[in-house]
Amino acid sequence: MRFLQLLLLLLLLGGAALPARAQKSDTTIIRYSGQLSGQYTSGGVNRTLFATAHSVTLLRGLHFGAPVTGSFTFGKQDGRLREREWLLNATPYYWKGHFRFYGIGGYERSNLRGIDNRYQVGAGPGWAFYQDSLGREVAVSNLLLREATYFQDGSSRTVARSSARLKVAYSYRVFTFNSITFYQPNLQDFSDYRVTHTSSLALRFTPRFAITSTYAYTFENRIPEGKPRDNTNVTIGVTYNTK
Repeated sequence: MRFLQLLLLLLLLGGAALPARAQKSDTTIIRYSGQLSGQYTSGGVNRTLFATAHSVTLLRGLHFGAPVTGSFTFGKQDGRLREREWLLNATPYYWKGHFRFYGIGGYERSNLRGIDNRYQVGAGPGWAFYQDSLGREVAVSNLLLREATYFQDGSSRTVARSSARLKVAYSYRVFTFNSITFYQPNLQDFSDYRVTHTSSLALRFTPRFAITSTYAYTFENRIPEGKPRDNTNVTIGVTYNTK
């Protein structure tokens, strides 16, 4: 165990000495990625789930990026609508070497958690411990958010949150693994927090298409009574990207 911990530390320190990826100062690159996935289960509960996620990233020159991501999830249980979620985020950033500075604007709706509308704005720093030309990356960030939520029961709340993020990306031959974890406590009450995790494993069968399995977990402990506080989805589908 000590050997593994030492090896991980050496990889992170060694990665910090590597230059981050750069592009020419006068270029603009636009990247797109789209995924369609689903799930069907039968037995005690018949469940059908459809999910789609899309992202467009604008890279300008040596230091600026502007990803915009959106996702939609639709699910039925025993023929009745149980899940309908929308999520949209824009996260422009400035980077130099291993340093990052992010802004964020977000919107969310969730029938499952009783959220009519949620708006987020914020900003904060980040650091890439490791990054290479193959897209492999280990990075952390911590943003301060202002969040306003309007629930389906008519109540609403506005809070300030810290948003800590761990991002891991790794690729080997035709396999690609991505993982993003968020921990978002209320800065005035740390017992009020939200945890979100998404990880995916993709098997690329052409330069642009891949079969992708995705695991998504969300926990939120302050939601309307009668709504589930956590939700787990495992889906499989096809991904297209222009990278």
